[in-house]
Amino acid sequence: MLALSSSSYICHNCFKSLRDVSVSAKNVSRRRLSSLSSPSIPTRPFRLAIIGSGPAGFYAASRVLREHNKTVIDMYEQLPVPFGLVRFGVAPDHPEVKVTSTLPLQNLANRPSQNCQDRFEEIASLPNFNFIGNIRLGQDIALSTLRPHYDAILFAYGASNDRLLNIPGENLPNILSAREFVAWYNGLPGFSNLPLPLSKARNAVIIGQGNVALDVARILLSDVSELRKTDTPEPVLAALSQNTCETVHIVGRRGPIQAAFTIKELRELTTSSRALQPVPRTYFPADLKTLPRARKRIAELLLKPVPSPTPPRSTELHFLAAPTTFNSEDGVLSSTTFSRTRFINDPFDPIARVEADNTAQSLTLPSDIAFRSIGYTASAIPGLEALDVPFNSARGIIPNTQGRVVTSGNGEVVPGMYVAGWVKRGPTGVIATTMADAFETADAIVADIGQIAEEKQSDGGGWEAVSAQIRDKVRTVSWAEWKAIEAEERRRGEKLGKPREKITSVEEMLKVLDG
Repeated sequence: MLALSSSSYICHNCFKSLRDVSVSAKNVSRRRLSSLSSPSIPTRPFRLAIIGSGPAGFYAASRVLREHNKTVIDMYEQLPVPFGLVRFGVAPDHPEVKVTSTLPLQNLANRPSQNCQDRFEEIASLPNFNFIGNIRLGQDIALSTLRPHYDAILFAYGASNDRLLNIPGENLPNILSAREFVAWYNGLPGFSNLPLPLSKARNAVIIGQGNVALDVARILLSDVSELRKTDTPEPVLAALSQNTCETVHIVGRRGPIQAAFTIKELRELTTSSRALQPVPRTYFPADLKTLPRARKRIAELLLKPVPSPTPPRSTELHFLAAPTTFNSEDGVLSSTTFSRTRFINDPFDPIARVEADNTAQSLTLPSDIAFRSIGYTASAIPGLEALDVPFNSARGIIPNTQGRVVTSGNGEVVPGMYVAGWVKRGPTGVIATTMADAFETADAIVADIGQIAEEKQSDGGGWEAVSAQIRDKVRTVSWAEWKAIEAEERRRGEKLGKPREKITSVEEMLKVLDG
């Protein structure tokens, strides 16, 4: 499944540090690899299957191909289109988030910066890289089918399930996850018919205070004219043009010092058409200069009065409140009730914890629509057990050590099995975090190539061997065919004065290819 960001993700403008991360990871890699006394690197192609085509998969591919150019990579993706959260997680009004520093590949010219997707395009253009889209491993083909045909398999398929609150009323209509809303406005296939009461909503409640929550609030309160020149799908623009939401309440269990949002995302909630309501001064120390620079800037913004005249739409942040019930009238969501919390230790400590405050009065907020924005979790691909790959359902990860899959019992390494991204470490961090994480796993793969190839003498055949078993059963999509889909999206977008008009159903994507 694809990872949708978020934030966490989802994604925000942290990419100015990528070059330093890349250089640092490269130096560490060279020190680590030079210290190993592993078997000699084979001359035959080393075959690697990567499951998932988001940033984790592409960054790992770039690293492996640079360090060992005799690797042949087959990248499997359940959708006909690649890029994961870069395409389906980054908010459409944040195109700059898709810009990253150059990650040098052998025989590719360096450039100071380029679009994330452009960089991934370069990787995919290499002759020893294959993209196999529109194939659901574990459903269209057994996962165990891959094992004989590859030296190693890298799981990089992200996290696509929602964490639940498990409180009364959570199943009421008009309660959704932030993940679903992000998928809808980004055109992820399967979400175009999301039930959204936008034409009847006045008040929205978002539970959680990460950057994804702020993305949801910003899109809800945006003037549609701001989105028309982005790649927001036309049906989404049509629905948002009917949006009557006036106030978004963003609620967190702790205080603003502990909130996960960043200053950039917060600042964007204040424009000529929307306001950010100030919060009580008591949430901050008497002297703001005692706060770290980033938190000081957030405090100054949260304490700033609303400009005059007051914009028609606004965001209100509520702190020290934990959701207890979703309330209804005539079977439809009407309000959300929160119990109060209080700090156990220093309220200005970024990692301060809270407990229930049974002495304080509860908070009830009007709610025509509500969103959970409390995180994601990955799920196991059917058939992992056949490869001796365990899955930790409680944490939503494949157990691993520096990207090498390990057994749940004694922690022994499972030969030839690797993991990267959210299914490796959980749904945290931004794209820069994913890049460093993927590099670590790629370095482990490169370090193990000699030993793996020594134990497995024959060339398994890779995708050519796998495809022979599923021919005429599964309609897969190649990279050239993805480019045809993209060309059609850009053609449609050009007519509308936007970068592209995303095709939002798998059926229509395949129709572009097959007529």
